[in-house]
This record gives sequence, C-alpha cells and structure tokens, in this order.
Amino acid sequence: PTHIEEHQGLAYWCPHCRKVHYATIPPALVKAGLVGPRLTALVAFMKGVCHASFATVRKFLRDVVGVKICRGQLAKLIDKVSESLAAAYVELFESLPEEPILNIDETGHKDSGDRFWTWCFRAQLYTLFKIDNSRGSKVLVEVLGKEFNGVLGCDYFGAYRKYMREFGALVQFCLAHLIRDVKFLITLADKKQQAYGRRVRKALRELFAVIHRREEMTAKAFQRALEAARQDVLKAATMRVPEGNYAQNLANRFHQHGEAYFRFVTTPGVEPTNNLAEQAIRFVVIDRRITQGTRGETGQRWCERIWTVIATCVQQGRSVFEFLYKAVLAHFNGTRSPSLMPSGP
Repeated sequence: PTHIEEHQGLAYWCPHCRKVHYATIPPALVKAGLVGPRLTALVAFMKGVCHASFATVRKFLRDVVGVKICRGQLAKLIDKVSESLAAAYVELFESLPEEPILNIDETGHKDSGDRFWTWCFRAQLYTLFKIDNSRGSKVLVEVLGKEFNGVLGCDYFGAYRKYMREFGALVQFCLAHLIRDVKFLITLADKKQQAYGRRVRKALRELFAVIHRREEMTAKAFQRALEAARQDVLKAATMRVPEGNYAQNLANRFHQHGEAYFRFVTTPGVEPTNNLAEQAIRFVVIDRRITQGTRGETGQRWCERIWTVIATCVQQGRSVFEFLYKAVLAHFNGTRSPSLMPSGP
C-alpha cells in the first residue's frame, strides 16, 4: 500500500521575545521533498531497469500506485538518485586499476544527436560503465593509468593495441572475434585463401575442443594439450600463407600479437573470449535502442551510474531495488552510501 505522510512545522508565538517560532522539519525530509526514499527508488528502478519513459512511469504511478507526479518532478527524482549513486560509482572506478583481470568492450551512444561511446569494464565481481566522446586509447589511460599490471580481455580494436604497445599492458585478444575473421577468409573467391582459412579454422576448433574437455583431464594433461593446440594454431596461421591481402593480414597479426591470443594458457582466470564484457554491455545496447540516448552530461552520469548498479547487483546476486533504496535513504539522511564492492556494506 501507498502511505502518504503529512509533516507540519507548527508555529508558536512567544510572549517573552514577541516572535513566532516554527518547529524544525528534519533535514532528511527537506532533502527528500514530496517523495520518500522507497517511491524515489521505485521510479529509478523503472527508468533504469525497465527502460521506462517518464510518460510510462507517470501512468504506472497514477493507475497502479495511485500517486500523480508530473514529468518535471520525476526528472528531479532521477537527479537525486543519480547523486545518491555517485560515491558507490567512484569507489568502483578507483578500484579498476588494481584488478588482475578486466574484460573491456565499447558500443556507440547518442547524446543530443552527437556520437559518444559507452565503455564497459567488467571485473570478476563488478562491472562499471563510462560514457565518453572518444573511442581511443586515451580513455584506457584515464581509467586504468599508464601502469596497469593486470590482463585486459578485449577484441582486436586499435585502441587496445595502442595501449598495449605504449604501456606494455598484457592483453588477451578475443578468440571468438578471430574465428569470425577466419570464417570470412573461407567466403573469398580466392581458393588459396579459402584453403588457408579452413586450415586455421580447423586448428582453432581443435583448440576449443581441448578447452571443452577441461573437466575430463588432470591439470597437467590439460596444460600439455592446450600448449600443443596453441602451437598448432600458430603454425597453421603463420606457415605456407598465400599471397592474398586478407591472408597476409591475418598472418601478420599472428606474427605481431600471436602470444596475446593465448594469454589464457599461462594466466589462470583469463578467458579465451571476451564474452563476459559483451554479455554485460548487451543491456546497454537494449537501453540505447529504447531510450534513444541522453541529452547532456547529467543524463550521461545517470546512465553510467544506474547501468553500473544494475550490472554489478546482477553479478553479485543482489537486489537492484534494495540497493537503490538504501542509497537514496543514505543520501537523504546524510549517512554513508552503500558500497558496490563485494566487501562493502
């Protein structure tokens, strides 16, 4: 049920000082305004998790909850929730450079019709999103710094290669993306490049067959089989390469960055594909199609924070709504914000 509370600051006349004195309304109520923390969190949940428009939220509140709130007031509520999530977001942001393994992906974002990018940083126990007008390596420098000591799981996009080259970062390039490039070779009219593509594809299939049999083998046997499969892929990709441009480009890729495709062989916990980041960013792609992007920095910060909360809570098996409620309540009361870190409150 919906509870509507009325708070009055009664006025009293003092005959001694001959002034009117008003009872103080608690600061938390003043900060909350007309809408309490639970309903505020519900509005944020509908906007963030359900991709609802302000018009849809208004209809739901009117028809289901029995409360009429104008669009302007709803926008103010979202701003309050965004402020309440700032501390939790910053805490994760500052933790990213210390992560041993990070999977990263990026997708387009529209802000007032301009082209921006949403970056996804997926750690083992949390996920963070950052909206930026750049798709370049400078974003990686801003977020991770120049001395990142972990391993980055990513695709073969140039920004990652530049960061790897300039700062010596360790990278695991996505094998799933590599397979797509190899399959393209097989579609070419050039028979020699087709045969080359089939040879590399066969070696990659054998590599994944070993990966899928991991549970059937001892640790030592698995490592031996994995190393043998790795060598077979490298040989298939770099020996007897036909003259075609596409085949030569793929072979050069292995000559330059071959080891970066097999970092998972020597580093426990590293995945051979970038599926973790791609799965995490899928929610953002859906939201972009429904909401058509943002209109300014305030909207960008809201999206970064609410997407981070949603992805991280799902990752940790926590309730998104309860986290939003606790964050809003802490914001209104001026107390410590709840943490998205696994060890936080």
